[in-house]
Amino acid sequence: MTTALLTPAPLAMSTPESVGLDPDRLSILDSLIERHISDNRYPGAQYAVARHGRLARVATFGDARITPDAIVANDETLWLMFSQTKVIVTAALWQLVESGELRFADKISDHVPEFEANGKGDITLFQVITHQGGFPNAEVPEEAWEDHDLLRKTVSDFTLEWTPGSRVHYHGTAAHWVAAVLIEAVTGSDFRDYVRENLLRPIGLADEIFVGVSEEADDRCADIHSIEEDESVPDGGRIVRSSRNTRAWRAAGVPGAGGYGTARGIASFYQMLLNGGVLNGTRVLSPRAIQYATRNHTGDRVDENMGMPMHRGIGPHVRGFTPTIRGLGTIASPSTFGHGGAGTSYSWGDPESGVSFTYLSNCMSPEPWHSVRLDKVSNIVHASIVQD
Repeated sequence: MTTALLTPAPLAMSTPESVGLDPDRLSILDSLIERHISDNRYPGAQYAVARHGRLARVATFGDARITPDAIVANDETLWLMFSQTKVIVTAALWQLVESGELRFADKISDHVPEFEANGKGDITLFQVITHQGGFPNAEVPEEAWEDHDLLRKTVSDFTLEWTPGSRVHYHGTAAHWVAAVLIEAVTGSDFRDYVRENLLRPIGLADEIFVGVSEEADDRCADIHSIEEDESVPDGGRIVRSSRNTRAWRAAGVPGAGGYGTARGIASFYQMLLNGGVLNGTRVLSPRAIQYATRNHTGDRVDENMGMPMHRGIGPHVRGFTPTIRGLGTIASPSTFGHGGAGTSYSWGDPESGVSFTYLSNCMSPEPWHSVRLDKVSNIVHASIVQD
């Protein structure tokens, strides 16, 4: 395990005790992650806990890359965020709503007229971002990652699978490709540039979170891996390098699944959300926008992809009061909000305590092991909150 920061952290470093967290509880988390790596569940991991505008703990474990040679991870390593990217991109939409450029009630076709094709003319931004748009399985081809005229045509040609608003069903990447096209239509900027220059750079996170990794930062990226079935290996699988480890994938900044970040950077971003839109003295969002976006907008309706209520906000989802929830931790306070990444990670912020937490790993783990370990990981951190 490494804990030393190679460059200044985006927030002041503190200690768990000084912000009312139990260091012994966090040591349990260290041991759990070390056991996961020893058991060959993933090559490496990183987590960060922050509270009251300070980083209480940053810890990095294992390897960022394992082939052709092992490269040890450090606190500057960038990890694939997968769907954690959704919260970053939708926060840019919140900014556009604040400035009067958009409304959540706007139809996508109000700003992208050709989106009305195939019966999509009445779909609202609210429906798209709360996973009620009706096109969960729509895909964008790799050739559209950099050709954004083709991207706009591709999302406009999406076809409906069911009536918009009639279901809650997780849209893995499709909804946020629409969001990216909408940002570009409204601002005239590449959505990656807009997110970086208007959301991340002002609060000092442009080198910690990337929606589209720069060439200069590419070497910092951990490889992402998956589990390949192998009966000769305990638990029936072995870790293999994923096909996503390309310069094209990292540069694309796939808005629903392709961002990269450090744990300290993402935990700091959630500190900004918990602090009413301010980080390091700079405001990028208003308290009212954050309160609205982190509200449960889908009640206890079951997300048909997840098989349980997910209490969808506009970007993140919320713990709520149901018996189960993915990733946020069973014992989380009801207002805790956040998002995860496919088989790898989770981040959340707890408005009641002011704690934010990010956990990242670099192998897509199968279910049910993935969800079980996330519940354990988050519960350990919630249990470490021992002082108001």
